[in-house]
This record gives sequence, structure tokens and C-alpha cells, in this order.
Amino acid sequence: MDTDEELSDSWWERVKYYARLAIERLEDGVDAVKELLSTLTSDERCGVMLEFEDIDPNKFAQLVTDAPQWTEWMA
Repeated sequence: MDTDEELSDSWWERVKYYARLAIERLEDGVDAVKELLSTLTSDERCGVMLEFEDIDPNKFAQLVTDAPQWTEWMA
């Protein structure tokens, strides 16, 4: 059994879950997305934003338009 692969799968599933939450929270405004991201590690935040863009490019574009400083949230 390859535990590294299991951990990787688990991490990616968590990131995908948080990406879906971020998309839902965008309805409540960019501050709601920022709040969610603040609870995650920097790796998770980056993964969430990559997945967010893949899942819903239109809402990601909306986020970028509404919060052009979103990249600062990644630090």
C-alpha cells in the first residue's frame, strides 16, 4: 500500500471540496471567499484557486474582477 499516494488523493479531495465551497461563497461576496481561504494552508489555497478556475471559469473571472488583489491572499 502506497501511503504517499493515499495522502495525495486525500489532500486533493479536500482541495476540491474547498474549491466548491469557495465557488458557493462567492455568492456572499469576495470577503466570504477570502475568509474561507484564510483557514487553509498556503498549498491548499493555491490548489483551491487552481481547482476553482477549472470548475467554474466564469465565476473565477468574476472573482478576479471583483478582487484583483486575490493573489495577495495566497501568501
